[in-house]
Amino acid sequence: MFFSFDGIDGCGKSTQTGLFCEYLRETGREVVFCRDPGSTDLGEAVREILLDGEISEISPRSEMLLYMAARAQLVDEVIGPALAAGKVVVSDRFLLANVVYQGHARGLSPPALWQIGQVATDGIAPDLTFVLDLPVEVAAARLGGERDRMESEGQAFHQRLRDGFLVEAKSAPNPIAVIDATASIDKVQQQIRQVATRLLDAEEVSKST
Repeated sequence: MFFSFDGIDGCGKSTQTGLFCEYLRETGREVVFCRDPGSTDLGEAVREILLDGEISEISPRSEMLLYMAARAQLVDEVIGPALAAGKVVVSDRFLLANVVYQGHARGLSPPALWQIGQVATDGIAPDLTFVLDLPVEVAAARLGGERDRMESEGQAFHQRLRDGFLVEAKSAPNPIAVIDATASIDKVQQQIRQVATRLLDAEEVSKST
């Protein structure tokens, strides 16, 4: 089973993915957590480039291809082997982020990005993606401190991101559950677990029949 978490910067992904992984482990499942980009030597190196606030001139196509390269390595090195071993994978972002950030927010074609992503991921896709949704101004207030290159983009950029996630939630080729991230941490996690449990229970039933 493969879950991914996404949403605009400041939506609470790190907190919620951590709690969700704890929950899965408490139910006896073996869990592999990863972040995209990252979790491999190549992915972490690419991540440093992409989020470096000192680098301002990365074209949308170059940016997209860097993310795709890091994701291809992540699938080959981490996600694919974990799924083959029957483990549950939880990823902080995946292909949807590319479609929204470089497509909806930067002007590239979302359908084209889905197609390119099929090559980068070798067809591996999350069984379910959670999009943590909240207003842009609320997310910005949560960020605080020093911001990376993506977090430093203006409010209009982040509004395009939020709108893009909500559009894709209705039309994306893979299942997406939109979670109200304005609620308390516990209530957000409760929403996530309720949705995930239905999917996990269905998987258990299919294995037993």
